Amino acid sequence: MDNEDVLIKGCMEWDRQSQSKLYKLYYAKMFAVCYRYSRNKEEAEDTLLEGFMRVFENIKNFKQEVALEGWIRRIMVNLAIDKFRKNTKMISIVHIDDYQHKMGDYATDDVVSQMNAKELMKMVQKLPPGYRIVFNLYVFEGLKHREIAEQLGISEGTSKSNLSDARVLLQRALNNSVSNLEKIVR
Repeated sequence: MDNEDVLIKGCMEWDRQSQSKLYKLYYAKMFAVCYRYSRNKEEAEDTLLEGFMRVFENIKNFKQEVALEGWIRRIMVNLAIDKFRKNTKMISIVHIDDYQHKMGDYATDDVVSQMNAKELMKMVQKLPPGYRIVFNLYVFEGLKHREIAEQLGISEGTSKSNLSDARVLLQRALNNSVSNLEKIVR
């Protein structure tokens, strides 16, 4: 048995030391995942803690053929999706299609390649929740629009539209950042 197997076995037996070690081992990576789907640090921490509770409750179902990190990550992402679904009724999604004439060339620029990770994270968190979750699932989780649509209970077209709109909003934020920097430098 390797160290990970011992850790998993300890968590299955609800051994607090094993749970603490597993938490410390994956805290930073899973916090980053939760943070991408959250509006702020506090919401990310709540999701992270709830996610680890799910990990500990369900570790008995863990299959050794799957990487433990990937399994934990899937729990965190699914929890973020669940939270999104619960709050969807209260969220008003803005459709940018109606304002296409105001966008200019924003939609054609590749936003992600123009930013560093920290800037992107701050801007992604400012996106409306529907756009943020689609953007994260597509860009960071590598899901196809069909898979996103199934998980969120939306159409593929809505998924594509939300991703496009998210990119437009991110491009605008990037352009504003560059404009503000130019003003400061002058």
